[in-house]
Amino acid sequence: MSAHDTPDLGRHLERLAADGIDVVRVTYPDLIGTDRARDVLVEELPRAVEHGLAFCRAVYHTSPQGDVVPVSGGLDAGLPDIAVRPDLDTLAPLPWEPGVAVCLGDVRDPATGQPAPESPRDLLRSVLARCGEHGLRPVVGPELEYYLCDADPAGGWRRYARDAGVVYTAGLRADPDNHLLRTLRQVRDLDLGVISGNHEFDGGQFEINLLHSEAMSAADRAFRFKAAIKELARREGRLATFMAKPFNDAGGSGFHLHLSCEDAGGRNAFDDPSGGYGLSATARHAVAGVLAHAPALAALANPTVNSYKRFGPDTLAPWLIDWGLDNRSAMVRIPPERGSGARLELRLGDASANPYLLIAGTVAAALLGVLAAEEPPAPLEGYGYDTARSALLPTTLTGALDALEADTAFADVLGKDFTASFLAYKRNEVDRFQRHVTDWEFTEYAYHL
Repeated sequence: MSAHDTPDLGRHLERLAADGIDVVRVTYPDLIGTDRARDVLVEELPRAVEHGLAFCRAVYHTSPQGDVVPVSGGLDAGLPDIAVRPDLDTLAPLPWEPGVAVCLGDVRDPATGQPAPESPRDLLRSVLARCGEHGLRPVVGPELEYYLCDADPAGGWRRYARDAGVVYTAGLRADPDNHLLRTLRQVRDLDLGVISGNHEFDGGQFEINLLHSEAMSAADRAFRFKAAIKELARREGRLATFMAKPFNDAGGSGFHLHLSCEDAGGRNAFDDPSGGYGLSATARHAVAGVLAHAPALAALANPTVNSYKRFGPDTLAPWLIDWGLDNRSAMVRIPPERGSGARLELRLGDASANPYLLIAGTVAAALLGVLAAEEPPAPLEGYGYDTARSALLPTTLTGALDALEADTAFADVLGKDFTASFLAYKRNEVDRFQRHVTDWEFTEYAYHL
């Protein structure tokens, strides 16, 4: 049932009243995956469902510093509206805000009723519909890492609990304030399908895993998870960041995706005990597609200037286009499970990626591979990072954006309007960075030159 079917509204209002909810927070992702939202009094919810909440479309074109980037359909069109209608089927009480529930919003052009070209959730919908036309239903399991930071008395932020050598640990040794336990329980109560969490490789770094599910559900949950983690950290007076590499002396944060597909009968279409490597032709073609479109996919998987500082030898962040069987040094890893657990793991993405765009791009690349029906090269054996064996991924955001623009087949699946908006927005980010004088430059040059 559609969230906009007003006959169903009464049931939702009764549920909200029973839960003591008087405010609904309607939220949706912008281009970079940040949550944009409005708090709506419950008595005004029917009006919001019928007419939508008016936002300026240029929210999609606004930089993290508040500048409106000149993307077509924004400034040049006089800053028109979009309408955001609550998707009431996604309602959930906020465990840490008594009286408040949260739901996702669907973004539409108020004049035509069509999705806004920049809407990440609708982009994923369109890619999944393409998969459905070919009898495939993508299933995704997200893995996300983040850093927790304390306020530094000298200014800025510093890593929380900076002890080394605490990878794959839990408890007070790596987390003296029990941040992880509190956070796990809170996001569990938000019904995000959380499985487990642990301290990651570097001090102050954590990973929390989410259940696998149908791709849209996985994207919705990953989006809400990131927003929840940042909100909960703020309640502690801390900063949680999904920035790709926030510290020079520590590793980066990844956003790994586990992808499989179900066929029309609900069977895992990636499994075939008689196929090469125990994988079906569909799975092998999907791997070939991800490899073929990896340079363009990098623009969505590694979407910031900072993203490319995460890569390098011995980082376990892939910077070559390769795949391997249970090999964590490869860009695409095939975990050892087969049968219902047969899948690929894309290790390319970093934590700053917009969940909807990363999943849409990965699925689009896999679909193109299935349609092309080509086999991947031989899998990587041993430790990777040998440029003599595999092609190099883009090493800068500019290189990835150029690859996205050049890969017309990939861009066509994403949609030309979306691709044009994304390229314009991100190229403006590169331009602003290149004009900005950094601390490194001052330290390097000022005293000597």
